[in-house]
Parts: sequence; structure tokens; C-alpha cells
Amino acid sequence: MDYEYAPLRLPPDVDRVTAAVRLALQAEYGGWELARVRMLRDGTRQVMLRRPRRNLLLPGLST
Repeated sequence: MDYEYAPLRLPPDVDRVTAAVRLALQAEYGGWELARVRMLRDGTRQVMLRRPRRNLLLPGLST
């Protein structure tokens, strides 16, 4: 399956609950799922979201 990715950076002052709510909203309304989270030494979270690419071509048509 082909995915599109969106990097997201959460600053150190964002607590875990707020980060979880923000990611849940992205998942609910944007169709994103969590691909990866990295916590940096300074407390910053690097988040990678992904979702399946939408095929905008109609069946039977070629480009």
C-alpha cells in the first residue's frame, strides 16, 4: 500500500495527555495514523503520521 506522510513536531512544553488528544484529533478528522514517535533529549517529540494515498483517478481511466 502506498502512504503519504506528515511530520509533526511537538515542543517540550506539551504534556503527554495534550499530545495524545492532538494526535487523536488528527486521526479522527484527517484519517492519519501514527507511524513513529521519537522523544528527543530536550523533550521534543518528533511524530510521523501516515495515511493511505487516495487514488483520484476513476477506474478504467489512464493517465
